[in-house]
Amino acid sequence: MSETPVPATVQVRVVVNGEPRAAQVEPRTLLSDFIRHDLGLTGTHVGCEHGVCGACTILLDGRTVRSCLLFAPQVDGSSIETIEGLGSSRDEMDPLQQAFWDHHGLQCGFCTPAMILTARELLAANPDPTDAEIRDAIAGNICRCTGYVFIVEAIRAAARRMAATDG
Repeated sequence: MSETPVPATVQVRVVVNGEPRAAQVEPRTLLSDFIRHDLGLTGTHVGCEHGVCGACTILLDGRTVRSCLLFAPQVDGSSIETIEGLGSSRDEMDPLQQAFWDHHGLQCGFCTPAMILTARELLAANPDPTDAEIRDAIAGNICRCTGYVFIVEAIRAAARRMAATDG
């Protein structure tokens, strides 16, 4: 019985932050490594590498996923949003970024990109969440600095700001 050889590299084509991107990667390349090393987007952090801490959270086709739990070839043809896809400068921050800044929703910043992307998914589905709903949404993202109080306040403030600009 002969084994089918595994290709040395495979092409992965994705749309990242609105831009088409492609790279040749080994089939076992983790999505988090593909984003950080092949695409050069280092805002996606790698913590536990087991999907527990949530630091590697990105939006894949509009839904949060742990990028350390997927292989890059699995997402071929998908749309990815990372923290780099939000506001382009200090003068043009996304409402979530601005709220985290204004309400001290960050300290070391390690969990912040994942928290913001998780909040983005929450607010897309529920533009006026309660504090309990916010806490439930971010429960899979570990922060070792803030105690979550300022993070919840930041997400609540972003929801208010976004509602005011939509109306």
